[in-house]
Amino acid sequence: MFQTVLILATLLCGLVAGLLFGFAVVAMPGINTLNDGEFIRAFQVMDRVIQNNQPLFIVTWIGSVILVVAAVLLGVRELDGAQLGLLLVAAAVYLVGVQVPTATINIPLNNRIQQVDTVQAEDEVLAEERTAFEPRWNQWNRIRTVMAIASTTMLLIVLLRL
Repeated sequence: MFQTVLILATLLCGLVAGLLFGFAVVAMPGINTLNDGEFIRAFQVMDRVIQNNQPLFIVTWIGSVILVVAAVLLGVRELDGAQLGLLLVAAAVYLVGVQVPTATINIPLNNRIQQVDTVQAEDEVLAEERTAFEPRWNQWNRIRTVMAIASTTMLLIVLLRL
């Protein structure tokens, strides 16, 4: 049971890492070239897919959390020494380095940018909203990306040592 849970946790954490990486190196640099209103609207459209509870996204994102926690709970009985330590660090890095910033920084920024009316807002307001959003969102997305890749790598190492 533990090995299956660990494989699935690693897979889902890897998918989350890939999503964050895709935003960091493709989506955000791509929409960065747009003017303020177009940038905000493009982000709103992408984020709306997630906020509308896109099923595969939800299963992947929430499933990764559940499976990482389950892997730790099962791993405490199955592993010891360095393997258990690495599993615990991987889980902590994933939960604290990916999930906490998502909940406390990126989602609130997403919710704020969703409230901007790109049709009615004046150019100055659009510029202010983008400035309040883009640098901070990108900074924390880069942090989440590195943490997700690091935790997935650690989970892979645990798997390879089984």
